[in-house]
Amino acid sequence: MKVGIYVRVSTADKGQDPEMQLGPLREYASVRGWDFLEYVDLGESGVKDRRPGLDRLMEDAQKRRLDGILVWKLDRLGRSLKHLLTKFEEFHALGIRFISYTENLDFATPAGRAMASLIGVFAEFERDLIRERVRAGLENARRKGKRPGRRPFFDMASLGTLGRLRDRGMSVRAIAREMKVSKSLVHKSLKNLNAQAQENQGSEEEKSVVHE
Repeated sequence: MKVGIYVRVSTADKGQDPEMQLGPLREYASVRGWDFLEYVDLGESGVKDRRPGLDRLMEDAQKRRLDGILVWKLDRLGRSLKHLLTKFEEFHALGIRFISYTENLDFATPAGRAMASLIGVFAEFERDLIRERVRAGLENARRKGKRPGRRPFFDMASLGTLGRLRDRGMSVRAIAREMKVSKSLVHKSLKNLNAQAQENQGSEEEKSVVHE
């Protein structure tokens, strides 16, 4: 049996050596006579779905190069229930055994399969909660007369101020400081203003040709 040993050390795990996880996992695999490959992510958050080490692990799993996955704890694989469930479903479809060392979970056993089912239930519960919160938030906004969606960059008065500051030759940085907004917002708004000005100029030229 060939297993993939996956280890993740996040930025929050300051000073932690990945060998703290790798050592016991290597020993666990060796005692059972398993061959293993190692996949390590350093300074990667468990919230992220895509990580270099995890991506290589999943690629090898999909190419049937692995028979099992061995991790230190479930949260090393991912902190989101949805993410964990997705990975477990992929492992199950590929016929790959999943083992969490410190939690003594082996999804090839009845207890492990029961835990996988519970994670699925909680993941669905989490999705339902998020949907309910979004619907409640939108409904509350409508009751207060607010229109959901992205806000415009600036209102018309602010755009007028932006244009005057630009015409005075002020830099993007200076305008952002003056208006107490981000430089990126100023840059995008100026870009929109320039596009609008060019469009208006084109319209005036068309009218001039028609009158002639």
